[in-house]
Amino acid sequence: MAQNWYPIINEDLCANCNTCVDFCPNGVYVAGDFHPMVVKPENCVEFCRGCSKVCPNDAITYFGDNHN
Repeated sequence: MAQNWYPIINEDLCANCNTCVDFCPNGVYVAGDFHPMVVKPENCVEFCRGCSKVCPNDAITYFGDNHN
């Protein structure tokens, strides 16, 4: 799993739909009161980007991504 790659949720764009929570098989997220929370960033698979692809509001970027 990744050491220098994990998702960052833009709280201003997040609609709290929890699509990322439901999508991620690695337990990176948990549902929060106002938006999902990244609780196990070390479980994120480096360069996966799956959760950002399913996010309807493009609210997810990644620490360690040189494209941002």
